[in-house]
Amino acid sequence: MNRTILIALLLSALTGCMSDPGDHHKTPPKDPQDYHGVPTDDRPPAMLDAPAPSSVPAAPK
Repeated sequence: MNRTILIALLLSALTGCMSDPGDHHKTPPKDPQDYHGVPTDDRPPAMLDAPAPSSVPAAPK
């Protein structure tokens, strides 16, 4: 009984991992032409050249 359940779980896990090899990679989602909200940003963030100045005042001497 337990062996049957384990085999069924193993087979269901293996069939869940299978995919169609002919499946093509899809393009990332794009906003519709009439959408005026925040655009989809598909670019990586830009690196900062210099650190932002801190708002903490320097300690008095």
